[in-house]
Amino acid sequence: MVLQHTVDTSLLDRYPTRTGGPRQHVERVDPTVWGQIGTEALSTFGTDGYAVLDDLLSPAEVAEFSAEIARLATDPALADDDRVIRERAAVRSGVGAHTLHSGRVRSVFEVHKLSAAVADLVRQSRIAGPAREVLGSEVYLHQTRVNYMPGFRGNGFYWHSDFETWHAEDGMPAPRAVSLSIALTDNYPVNGSLMVMPGSHRTFVPCQGSTPAEHYRESLQEQEIGVPSTSDIAVLAERHGITQFTGRAGSALLFDSNIMHGSSNNITPFPRSNIFLVFNSVENALVEPFAAPNRRPEYIAARDYTPV
Repeated sequence: MVLQHTVDTSLLDRYPTRTGGPRQHVERVDPTVWGQIGTEALSTFGTDGYAVLDDLLSPAEVAEFSAEIARLATDPALADDDRVIRERAAVRSGVGAHTLHSGRVRSVFEVHKLSAAVADLVRQSRIAGPAREVLGSEVYLHQTRVNYMPGFRGNGFYWHSDFETWHAEDGMPAPRAVSLSIALTDNYPVNGSLMVMPGSHRTFVPCQGSTPAEHYRESLQEQEIGVPSTSDIAVLAERHGITQFTGRAGSALLFDSNIMHGSSNNITPFPRSNIFLVFNSVENALVEPFAAPNRRPEYIAARDYTPV
């Protein structure tokens, strides 16, 4: 059953972005922690904007889900599915120039609908429970995906705030959402593991430029719209510093939707892959996009607000 919400489409835009020119940073007016924190691992979430959850999956579960996401990437039934995002072609220059990683799977979206194992996982209290604790309400899945970053040729994700995109292109009113990134491989400092700026979630960084219609597939391959300027990144990095999420497979990172984060390319032999789950509060249902001509597909931004 799809749960429909009636929402106020005249909501004031408190986080304007995709503007014609530079705008000042906006200090966040919404809480980071909306509920009552009782879990020790989440005790610094309000200050830092993230928390590390060690050993969220057992070694046996890591093996199970690693096999499952490998199956999804090679499933011929999904070869032409819109939910499968492939890398752009890239050309190595110089002697022996050739095309690199053209057509390689970068992400698979709506993974909880493609995998019964993932569907079962997201319903478990150890997975959705921390999100409910931080957001102070029931939660639903705004987005799910698996990310693949193979050794030697894995492309990273440039610095960005997820909330900026979800607000501008999906109509998420407030940063009352969190992401859970569950590592299926060991995360080292050298294999493109996620970097975050602790405390940057308290500052919303508007981005310049309008949102082109139907650009979302290109942005999922390589984000070029809705990224902060280099000066914005430098200011936040100077103020907050940069921390890297490292740890063994099965650990997870829970982070605020507005925290500035990114990852570098992986040129090591060590692959990096993860299950990525976005929990939004049922009290933060989507309205129309604040800075885009139309909605993105529901496999990217769900409008079924049924609680997990």
